[in-house]
Amino acid sequence: MKQFRYSVSVIMVLALALVFIGCAKPPEAEQSAAKAAMDASVAAGADKYAVADLQAAKKLMETADTQVKDKKYKEAKQSYVDAKAAFEKATAAAPAGKKAATDEANAAVAALEEGWKSIGDSVKKIEKKMKEQKEAWEADAKTVEEGLKASKEMIATDPITAKTKAGELKVVVDKWDATFKEMAAAPAPAPAKPEAKKK
Repeated sequence: MKQFRYSVSVIMVLALALVFIGCAKPPEAEQSAAKAAMDASVAAGADKYAVADLQAAKKLMETADTQVKDKKYKEAKQSYVDAKAAFEKATAAAPAGKKAATDEANAAVAALEEGWKSIGDSVKKIEKKMKEQKEAWEADAKTVEEGLKASKEMIATDPITAKTKAGELKVVVDKWDATFKEMAAAPAPAPAKPEAKKK
């Protein structure tokens, strides 16, 4: 009888250990699903166009990873499920973010073009006053022309960089606009008087 009790006790302990071990497994499936959702989110451009949503999802993923390290598997499982949902939200938000960035880049490039055209008109009016600054003007003009073309081409693939580039070029355009306005307001230099001949 004593042996029977001992056997039953051993079997119960083993059964409880198996149940505990079975429940205490890391949530690998949920972790893989969250990782796949993160990769899809980055591939969709969420790292550029849905940054806030992507960062929130990454924080959930980090929390889940920490919970796994602390062997809090039940909490980790839920955190991975939440992270997966957050990554999916970021993926869904990326196209709208890209459209907004594209619209902003188009507006920035259009404003740059308008400002550049206006400067071109100003140059014609004060060309004679530009002798000292002609070389600098020509170098900046080339930079703006090339940058404007590159920004236009970049809008479809990378609107954020295109907008940034347009902003940098606008600084150059504004500098010349101010310079030309100053030159136009300045009186023209008086022609040199011929020296009187000495007797």
